Amino acid sequence: MWGEAGLAGPAAAASRSEEIGELIEHFSRHQYRAKESNTKVEKIENRCLELFRRDYVFSVIHNPNGELCGHYPRQIVFMEYTSTDGGKDRFESTVQTSKLQDFVSRSKMARCRSRFVCPVILYQGKHICRSATLAGWGELYGRSGYNYLFSGGFEDTGAESDELPDDNAVRNGDSQLFDKVRGHDIKLLRYLSIRYICDLMVEKKKVKFGLNVTSSEKVDKAQRYADFTLLSIPYPGCEFFKDYKDRDYTAEGLVFNWNQDFVDAPLNIPPSLTENLHIDWRDYQSWDLVQQTQNYLKLLIHIINRDEDSGLLVHCISGWDRTPLFISLLRLSLWADGLVHVCLAPVEILYLTIAYDWFLFGHMLSDRLSKGEEIFFFCFNFLKHITSEEFSAAKKLRRKNAHKEAELPVDDLCILAHTDRGSTTSLSSDFSVIMEESPTTAGSFNYEAVEMTTGPPTQVAWRRGRTSSPQTIVWNKPHLLNQAEERGLLQPGVSEPRPSHCQSENNMLRTGSSPLAVPERRRPPIPERRAKLEEVRAIFLSAYSATVGLRSISTSPSAIGGLLEQFARGVGLRGTNNIV
Repeated sequence: MWGEAGLAGPAAAASRSEEIGELIEHFSRHQYRAKESNTKVEKIENRCLELFRRDYVFSVIHNPNGELCGHYPRQIVFMEYTSTDGGKDRFESTVQTSKLQDFVSRSKMARCRSRFVCPVILYQGKHICRSATLAGWGELYGRSGYNYLFSGGFEDTGAESDELPDDNAVRNGDSQLFDKVRGHDIKLLRYLSIRYICDLMVEKKKVKFGLNVTSSEKVDKAQRYADFTLLSIPYPGCEFFKDYKDRDYTAEGLVFNWNQDFVDAPLNIPPSLTENLHIDWRDYQSWDLVQQTQNYLKLLIHIINRDEDSGLLVHCISGWDRTPLFISLLRLSLWADGLVHVCLAPVEILYLTIAYDWFLFGHMLSDRLSKGEEIFFFCFNFLKHITSEEFSAAKKLRRKNAHKEAELPVDDLCILAHTDRGSTTSLSSDFSVIMEESPTTAGSFNYEAVEMTTGPPTQVAWRRGRTSSPQTIVWNKPHLLNQAEERGLLQPGVSEPRPSHCQSENNMLRTGSSPLAVPERRRPPIPERRAKLEEVRAIFLSAYSATVGLRSISTSPSAIGGLLEQFARGVGLRGTNNIV
């Protein structure tokens, strides 16, 4: 059973890594449907609830048998506030769950496949949401007919269709119908305080067999969404990731063909949102897949830090390929900064991201693997490209807070400057931890790196311990430092506030048996953000290569050998890592 109290040390780490492999194995063979349940699915659902409960007080939006949406979780988590800050400076949602459930029930028809606007990340009291794009008249006329057009056959979505007007009423009187249906969608967006809507579609409308089967906010003729800040940031669909696989999983140099007939959505970002990003958005069609993903992620992080009160919606067409890609990258990036899910270890945040953001929200991994569309693999392998401080939301928050502090009276600044220093400790002959002053939090918890006897060479284990004063954790492992120094990748350590408490079940890993004094002169540290993201990636690559990695390639010996070599490098079994 997951989270069993008897597990400790390397045994616990090995067990939890096995959970990732079991999860990916099941995911690669089965698409989640809310109306279908078995013991494996229930175990995954319960594990996700347990992991959310570590850090958040939450309510549940009930979706029994897919009554709201056939490919959304049966128990949708609505995070109300963090439970790990002791009530100090707590960011709390003002949304009432009963009202939210009502808004959701009314608005579900507004979007493709009933994939309504759903909050999935709580950040600084703001909701980051996901959904599909707006439904067109074809889907509103009849969902089964829509599924026939869109998917190439009939599909039971698990949700009952509402009574709708006849064909002429939809075609000729669609304004009144859309006013009603999209009006409910807008009410839901406003209730969740969503201001920014980021549309990843490369089309203005999705066309199948010459018919517009979906729409989008950016082409709503009545401009019902004019009060929202709309961003058109076209990003290649899952089909493009077949090219990624065919190029031996190399994203660098892989550029999308923007001249295809169906591509008609230009990049459109309000100028006020591009300030201080130092990105020339005019060049977006020349970016390779790495640059495009990096720049879009920077934009999303910039948006959620720019406005203290307004949330963000991210969507593509159906909301189960490109949408989970960016939702996952956001969740993992914010976690690495210590801003969300602060009580979760790397293997736990990886489990939550795969299980909740991808599996329980309906990503069709088995179908994508059969077509070679490796967008799921790309997501977690891409973590190597966002480890630097330029992707850190914490860095932006520090700048904002520094600006606020500059406006404080001199007496208040003096108080801020007089903070007690923490003690210095160490863990073992292999790892050492260096504590430094942080001006923000007292009596906090911290991450500590401890030696693991299993897993890839770069793998780091994690535990939490209570400290008596504000501190910065700086990672110091000799062989990692040597590698980093050789590659010129060392950066200053990251100073972040830690939660006031985490549940004891997280203290699952042992410390070293022979502590050593920390030398006064230390070697340059590997930043915490980078260490955490590299650990998540290493666990994923190991589990993926051991489960679905070899099933998703052709049977030719050269193809198998090439991918084996790539995965070997990716999980640290070779001297270099060239998977990009």
